[in-house]
Amino acid sequence: MSVFSPAEPERMRVFTLAEPQREVALVSELAALTERHRRACAPYRRVLDAIQAGPPYERLADLPWLPVRLFKTHELRSVPQDQVFRVLTSSGTTGQRPSRVYLDREAAAAQPRMLAATLREVLGGRRLPMLVVDSRSVVRDPTLSARGAGVLGMMNFGRDHTFVLDERGRVDAEAVKGFLARHGGERFLIFGFTFMVWLYLRDLGADLSQGTLVHSGGWKRLAEQAVDNAEFRRRLAAECGLTRVHNFYGMVEQIGTVFLEGPDGDGLYCPDFADVVVRDPETWQEVPVGEPGLIEVVSTLPTSYPGHVLLTEDLGVVRGVDDGCWPGKRFEVLGRLPRAEARGCSDTMGRS
Repeated sequence: MSVFSPAEPERMRVFTLAEPQREVALVSELAALTERHRRACAPYRRVLDAIQAGPPYERLADLPWLPVRLFKTHELRSVPQDQVFRVLTSSGTTGQRPSRVYLDREAAAAQPRMLAATLREVLGGRRLPMLVVDSRSVVRDPTLSARGAGVLGMMNFGRDHTFVLDERGRVDAEAVKGFLARHGGERFLIFGFTFMVWLYLRDLGADLSQGTLVHSGGWKRLAEQAVDNAEFRRRLAAECGLTRVHNFYGMVEQIGTVFLEGPDGDGLYCPDFADVVVRDPETWQEVPVGEPGLIEVVSTLPTSYPGHVLLTEDLGVVRGVDDGCWPGKRFEVLGRLPRAEARGCSDTMGRS
């Protein structure tokens, strides 16, 4: 059993390990996962053989990575087809194939437990009344967009779900007023995608000071309006009293792993079972703290497919190590790398 397995997730704390201890634990676990996937997934084995990757691995940066886009073009699974319990797909832009992630029952069960353990750090151990900055129609769509799937996933952490927008996408002032009459004097949860929070929450004219906001995505549109994270938090505090604000970063290819913004808004933090490496997009070497590069995400959760060490197409920078409100690295996502292409590994996938 993994040292990070959530046997008792309601008691589990996942922001506890300083970076030196985290690296030792993760290298051991991820090295074992690398060999497990090498044996069980032939396309992954071809990648490792082609780049001559093998133990020993002394640091996280030594582990072989896969470019995340390979999950859009290849079937990558480490369990037999008859053991696949669920196939997750990402949202793809027009003309682009979505990623496909294969989960067996064990992996499918671990994902929500570890997500819950992560969010419990800011939400506590009980379900809170929940205000959703979206329309109920987003979760009724039978095709269930990525946005709808995100809302549905977060609804597991709340109760008395109330939607800020009506079926036509207009602010439902009466619904919000009723929610705050019932719950405005106690802690409650707010969830929404970042741009929608910015667009609709500030204009409610409501006191949201007892709320905890969890949000993600949509920064590109805010950047076009010259709104950064500091301004986002400042305006929410000034206009609706909302001071408990937590952005998060995650992806379907490492489902269940989210990197959570600390209470002070000073960066994204890694739970104990995950970490990031920032690499130079030309040399692929790890860059020092404070220098931007491509974000690599590592997690012990992907046991049914080789998604444990992934190079994303997002630019980021590590702002500090063991110097914030939680231990470990704190980092910032700077945006997408235009026309990012992780060459090398992808070329080996078609070889027999």
